[in-house]
Amino acid sequence: MFTEQPLRIDAAQADSFNPLLPKPLILSSRKAGWDSFYFAYHRQSPYSIPETYPAQHTINIYTNSFSAKVKLNGHWQKRWCEVGDCGIFPSQQVAPATEFEQELGIIHLYVEPASLTRAAFESIDGDRIELVQQLIVHDPLIQQLGLSLKQELEVGATDSRLYAESVATMLAVHLLKRYSVHKPIFRERTGGLSSYNLRAAITYINDNLEQNISLTEIASVVHMSPHYFATLFKQSTGVAPHQYLTQCRIERAKHYLAKNLSITQVSQLVGYHSQSHFAKVFRKHVGITPKLYQQYQ
Repeated sequence: MFTEQPLRIDAAQADSFNPLLPKPLILSSRKAGWDSFYFAYHRQSPYSIPETYPAQHTINIYTNSFSAKVKLNGHWQKRWCEVGDCGIFPSQQVAPATEFEQELGIIHLYVEPASLTRAAFESIDGDRIELVQQLIVHDPLIQQLGLSLKQELEVGATDSRLYAESVATMLAVHLLKRYSVHKPIFRERTGGLSSYNLRAAITYINDNLEQNISLTEIASVVHMSPHYFATLFKQSTGVAPHQYLTQCRIERAKHYLAKNLSITQVSQLVGYHSQSHFAKVFRKHVGITPKLYQQYQ
């Protein structure tokens, strides 16, 4: 039986999901060190959840079709979800009680309100940010972002911070543009970063290849919001910041491998905590494994 008061959900707390889920999470960002952004994925047999009151903006991405009943204004209503449909539940708003009638898989993305404020600070007053709840909406971009994060966590959770924050910034801007009560006006910027700012950002990246650096950290070097920095950086270099970081790591790894450092040492020196993940990324970009590359030097 559901409680009368909505159940508060705070993704920043490790045990926040325990009262809701019969089966444990399959995948989460708990140990990935992401900043103000959380990921969870689970699969469940038919189950029910009470009204909830999320601390973060919550996006559900459904990975299979299913039917459910949702309690709206005191009455249960039937709903059908297709693969890739999403639910958007704003922070500090009550999300309705739901009875899932079939087995389902769900990706949850949790965005701290401060992330939307950072993304919007050049275009809208942070106090005016308010998202409109969406019980079911088909949004291919949100689906793509959720699946890309799932894949990133599956292959290299501890090396995914910059990528995750880049995705979180894209998601925040998309939510503001499409689901905000007060639509922000994002100024279109062209021409890329100034030469000084580009050098400063590149220097910071190369000086911190072994660190799990974030988009916010790099953007703060040139005193810009993460959104505008990422936009202008890509205009200047042709690649996103996380892609540039990977390129720099691979080039540095080649240098270390040529000096006959062990592959374990090399992976750590260029910021990969998982040697297997490093080997996969290296092979993807170079075409051969680190071991084989070293043998040819």
